[in-house]
Formats: sequence, structure tokens, C-alpha cells
Amino acid sequence: MSDRTPLTGEPLALDLVNTRTAADDLLATPDDLLAWWALEADRLPEVPEGITATDLAAVLAVRDAVSRALDGVRGGARPREADLRALNAAQRAAPAVRELEWDGSAVAGTWRRAGSPGERLAAQLAESAAELLTDPAVTKVRQCEADDCVLLFLPAHPRRRWCSAARCGNRVRVARHYRRHKG
Repeated sequence: MSDRTPLTGEPLALDLVNTRTAADDLLATPDDLLAWWALEADRLPEVPEGITATDLAAVLAVRDAVSRALDGVRGGARPREADLRALNAAQRAAPAVRELEWDGSAVAGTWRRAGSPGERLAAQLAESAAELLTDPAVTKVRQCEADDCVLLFLPAHPRRRWCSAARCGNRVRVARHYRRHKG
């Protein structure tokens, strides 16, 4: 797994924050956002045909607010009010409405959002951030222990130390082995 490959599988808000690595911004262009969106397709609405720079900006604003809020909350500090307002505004920009329709035998409900693709995505990501920030487990979010990694994870096991065994864990173990056997 290269450092250009986004880390996925954490809570969606952490996956978003982890698109900014120590070396690179994995959401630098609208095409980067489309590629990340496709990686998260099982948790996000359908990937649209095109994303604009404005759509990307909406998602990046949510990422920045989530990142700063997490920094505070993880350490037991109060997040900045501006970051909470930004996350609330992103959710309000594309509210979800459950549209009801008759399917021939029963009433069915489908969640739909208004707004551009970027606003809809930003709203869903802000909702994911709200779920994470209000979950007591947010205090367990850790930063990878590898020296050159800034990625965050929510450990399922208390002994987990790295964002990914394949990404950082293996690199750290190989370096430790090399130091022991170098002579």
C-alpha cells in the first residue's frame, strides 16, 4: 500500500481526515475526490459524473473542520466554535429528506438530498463527523505511532499502534529488525 493510497475502513470522518498525509494531500483535485469517493462507494451515495472545484472546496472545508475539532476533542479540550458551526452549516446546506412513494403494495421511503454533488457529500461527511464527535469512543482515536505518519485510527484492539499493519506497522518492524541485526 503506497502513501498515495488513501487509508479506508475507519469511521468515515476519520477516512476523510486521513486524506491529508504527512507527505501529500490526497484530495488535491476534483479527480482525486472522485477517486476517493469511489473507494468509499459502499458508505456514500452514488459517485456522480463530474465534480467541480466548488464541490471539492465544500468537502475540504468539512475535512478541515473535522480535523481541528478532532484534535481538540481527542485531548479532552473544547473544539473551536467556528469548526462546529462549519460542520452544522455543511449539514444544513444539503439536508436529507425521506421521500415517500407508493411502490404498488406499500409505502417506501428513500433518503434524498438537495444541492450539488459536493454539497451532498459534504453534508453526509459532516453528519459522519457529528456521529464521531458525539460518540464517547472519540477519546480513543489515536495517531499512528510511526514517526513519519499523521494518520488517525479508532482502535478495535487496545494494543493497536499503527494506522495499518501493511502501511506503517510492517515498515516499523522491518526497521527495528534491521537495527537489531545491523551489528
